[in-house]
Amino acid sequence: MTTPVSTDTSALFGTQPAAASRSDLGQEDFLTLMITQFKNQDPFEPMDNGEFLGQLAQFSTVNGISSLNSSFEGLSSALQDEQALQAANLVGRSVLADTDVAWFDGTADIDGAIELGATASNVEIDIVNANGELVKKLSLGEQSPGIVNFSWDGRDASGDVVDNGHYQMNARVLRGSNVESVGTYLRADVESVTLGRLGRGMTLNLAGGSTLSLADVHQIT
Repeated sequence: MTTPVSTDTSALFGTQPAAASRSDLGQEDFLTLMITQFKNQDPFEPMDNGEFLGQLAQFSTVNGISSLNSSFEGLSSALQDEQALQAANLVGRSVLADTDVAWFDGTADIDGAIELGATASNVEIDIVNANGELVKKLSLGEQSPGIVNFSWDGRDASGDVVDNGHYQMNARVLRGSNVESVGTYLRADVESVTLGRLGRGMTLNLAGGSTLSLADVHQIT
């Protein structure tokens, strides 16, 4: 005689409150449901092994993703804490950054550097104001390979102190008749730091209102 199989879900779950959503099921809940299925299955039509393994695989996948998400949340929190610590250490410091624009406050010299891969017969740096006008040209003479430091005192070609503001520095290297443009590293003061969000990096807020990515920092002093 075939034993009828009840379709009443109360036979499976009793009179307990409504089950939580699938995303809220934990390991114990899942195992309880599996055991209940075994107890109430039709003995003449037992659960297929493949179906059982499939359910286990689904649970393992969901459980693994949940654990992975928790790990990533912990890692994200740790990275944010590390970023905040870096930010606190940078405020009030001076950085040498990969940029060609510097802020002149009307008093302090602007320090910078370039990096040479080979000897140069001369290194020249054009200092240009916000209007694109040439303020002064620095000539550093012959230089050997490596880091070449330079400094501008904020004076124009006539020896007068220029107005405070942003100034661009364009460097070029002369080797015989060949002229090559090179990038500059300029020093800047960090006034505050904006922490990155949604995968964005930390941003340095510099004196004069400009900003800089932490990835552009060559040296911290």
